[in-house]
Amino acid sequence: VQVVESGGGLVQPGGRLRLSCAASGSGFGIVAMGWYRQDPGKQRELVAAITSGGRTNYADSVKGRFTISRDNAKNTVYLQMDSLKPEDTAVYYCKVDYVGHVFYWGQGTQVTVSS
Repeated sequence: VQVVESGGGLVQPGGRLRLSCAASGSGFGIVAMGWYRQDPGKQRELVAAITSGGRTNYADSVKGRFTISRDNAKNTVYLQMDSLKPEDTAVYYCKVDYVGHVFYWGQGTQVTVSS
């Protein structure tokens, strides 16, 4: 399984970005897809996740600003990030969870919020 992210970049505070993540294969057995982020020297933290049934979970710091969505037919998850703040700067990683507690990570995409 390959997990490929795209959509990172440099944006000014208050701006918006949309991240995409696609998992290769048929998608059979995917139970959840999510986004995590990590700053250098810090632990990787959950940003948002969505189950195959559409249930979502967000970090308190992004509630009301970020929206996660999913296209099951394309095995793709999206993260719409609005009202970005400098503290959102990090490498964003996509994680795909399968049945049996198997999971895969993407390589990460850099998001930088700066004026």
